[in-house]
Amino acid sequence: MHIQIKLFALLREIAGTDTVALEVPEAANAGQALHELSQQHPALQPYLDNVRLALKMDFVDEAASLDEGDELHLIPPVSGGR
Repeated sequence: MHIQIKLFALLREIAGTDTVALEVPEAANAGQALHELSQQHPALQPYLDNVRLALKMDFVDEAASLDEGDELHLIPPVSGGR
């Protein structure tokens, strides 16, 4: 099954792209997608435990089921500002 991973901020800089296409097994969940992403982009691994996941306009956890064509958004922690 094909899905897209959308990367933001530091994750995008590390991967060198804002979108990663992944092939995951049918009935895969978000956690399995993160594992596949870390295989394609090992430099992202140290950051994946701290990201927020968003799917279909909602925050989700790693157990969230994925469907063909889904976009899973990885949102790193936000800090800074005044």
